[in-house]
Amino acid sequence: MCIGDVVGSVGCSFLRQHLTSFKRQQQIDFVICNGENSADGNGITPRSAEHLFTSGVDFITLGNHSFRRREVYPVLDENPCIIRPANFPSASTPGRGWATVDMGFTTLGIVNLMGQQCMDAHTENPFLTADKILKEIDAKIILVDFHAEATSEKRAMGFYLDGRVSAVFGTHTHVLTADAEVLPNGTGYITDIGMTGVIDSCLGVKKEIILRRFTTQLPERFELASGDCKLNCAVFDIDRSTGKCTAAQSFELR
Repeated sequence: MCIGDVVGSVGCSFLRQHLTSFKRQQQIDFVICNGENSADGNGITPRSAEHLFTSGVDFITLGNHSFRRREVYPVLDENPCIIRPANFPSASTPGRGWATVDMGFTTLGIVNLMGQQCMDAHTENPFLTADKILKEIDAKIILVDFHAEATSEKRAMGFYLDGRVSAVFGTHTHVLTADAEVLPNGTGYITDIGMTGVIDSCLGVKKEIILRRFTTQLPERFELASGDCKLNCAVFDIDRSTGKCTAAQSFELR
């Protein structure tokens, strides 16, 4: 199960209310959650990370807000179950970009990458970074969180890794896409797994603020919205013996 960007404490609380029952209902073995917006404002803090873990999340991936909160830097270095995009310059940034998890019955590999199109960050080529990682990673099942803006770049990454990883799921745009599928060579794919946060909002932010920003073209201080929430996610069924995805489905919990 891969959960879309959790936005603020309200998103964290909603996830805690619904995750356990959904895991039981769908017989989920492992939960990955993008937590780069889990702190109020943006970024991730030790407290918001701990909240996600104690709510039933097994592993946290991040994105362009990975380093917004300096207090999380030691956690990125020390906690083996949190990774940031691998194509950040590794010599100058905290944390790691991929990891393996021993689940007993199999080893799970998880990779975090960030796109370059329309992203305000200095990163290495994510496609070539993926090639390097796949030469090093020793796991039958490999899942990739591709944190990117452009749907074309995400779609291209899906085809680029088709048959070499078990699933590629997109994050960052906070909008659940309707294209969960299994690609021709056995890789599960979805362009974006959406967000966990307030429904009546612009990507979790108060819509009035975003409307003023677009109509006046002046800077605005973002404030997180409040109200009824949703949880977006994708679930991939993966054959343990082959590492191939056999089914991919998106969900929206309200």
